Amino acid sequence: MQEHRIKLWDLPTRLFHWLLVVLVVSAFATGLTGGRWIDWHGWIGQAIFGLIIFRLVWGFIGSTYARFSQFVHGPKTMLVYLRGRWHGMGHNPLGGISVMVLLALMLFQSLTGLFATDDIAFSGPLKSLVSSETSVWLSSLHRQAIWIIGGFVGLHVLATLFHTWVRGDNLIRPMLTGYKMTREPMAHSAKGGGLLAFVLALAITAGAVWIANGGLLSPPPPAPTGSVPDW
Repeated sequence: MQEHRIKLWDLPTRLFHWLLVVLVVSAFATGLTGGRWIDWHGWIGQAIFGLIIFRLVWGFIGSTYARFSQFVHGPKTMLVYLRGRWHGMGHNPLGGISVMVLLALMLFQSLTGLFATDDIAFSGPLKSLVSSETSVWLSSLHRQAIWIIGGFVGLHVLATLFHTWVRGDNLIRPMLTGYKMTREPMAHSAKGGGLLAFVLALAITAGAVWIANGGLLSPPPPAPTGSVPDW
């Protein structure tokens, strides 16, 4: 059967993917190093939060294969896939679960970071909304979750390499170029996710990041100034 080329991943999805890779690696490096890098860790965490919000919105208004409805399946479809009878483009049913788990973990990690503190040099922008005990508890969860995230990221990378090198289904090239060669006769190029959808997703993301950075909080009272003696 003759191969034909389809548009699989739109540009916003590809940018999200590779920006997330860079930011997650940077978050691990700055978080584990600590010290003077902890402020950078916080800024990177907010950037990751913004990316996750964008991807969640894009999962509803993006192009065909970026939408959750395209790759979030029920157990029946999963069983068909495990039996080797599933045919489709984009994320397969197992890969779709992996994507949703990673998004949930990244969202959890970035949210806990907003309320976290190290009691030395760093306080999350929303720390004032919770008690000191709650902030310490969330900080502990934030530190422990890095190993869970690291494990899932490792599995995701290994699965991608397995499909690319062992099964001969290159998953990396389409995420770079946006296009995929396929023999599936019913496969069609992605549609939707145009400029208006992109602007809307960016606007929602910007609003969420502004709120996460304490945009709705009242500004702290000005520091008291000492009285100037009247000579």
